[in-house]
Amino acid sequence: MPMSDALEYLIDHGKVWRGGSMAVTRVRVIPTGHAVLNQFLPGGGWPRAALTEILLDGPGNGELQLVLPALTQLCAEGSADVNRWIGWVAPPYVPYAPALSQAGINLSRMLLVHARKGLDVMWAAEQALRCGTCSAVLVWAPKANTKALRRLQLAAEEGDSWGIVIRDAHAQRESSPAAVRLRLSSDEQGRTLHLLKSRGGRPLRMAADFLTP
Repeated sequence: MPMSDALEYLIDHGKVWRGGSMAVTRVRVIPTGHAVLNQFLPGGGWPRAALTEILLDGPGNGELQLVLPALTQLCAEGSADVNRWIGWVAPPYVPYAPALSQAGINLSRMLLVHARKGLDVMWAAEQALRCGTCSAVLVWAPKANTKALRRLQLAAEEGDSWGIVIRDAHAQRESSPAAVRLRLSSDEQGRTLHLLKSRGGRPLRMAADFLTP
């Protein structure tokens, strides 16, 4: 492959980015469903075939409200013949089917994996991401390390799947290969979204009042 074509491929698939403006970085994205957040993500959405990491003070603190519109979009993209699965690996609670259905999630294409041990959780998530039949895989992995996350990132690229890893907030001090990294926090003033890392973007902090309660 000529050098110019190779560079163009890397830019198109979000492997590298050019400084100066997020607008010139061409990445394949899934709209977040939150207009204010789209403004600060390269390409205007969650990167496809990549890992998004969400850090929380505890489970059930807004992670599903954050990603649900994008999951609904992925369901809408499919058809009866080609609709891909949405994987849920080790969720702390059983997903509430009526609410998901009302939001537009195709329940017949949900894959729920009840892995218990840490290694089993990461193995199941990696296989689901790599298999090529999941449009998105959510995994609750509070003890995931950088090496395990890198394997998930590579699996997401190989399977052309969107990986969403939910971890504890204390992991913010650790490095991560995720393309996008966020932290959701809450106090008496409300919820705050911290965009810690975004390929081609910049860190920021914003009120998360655009998330429905």
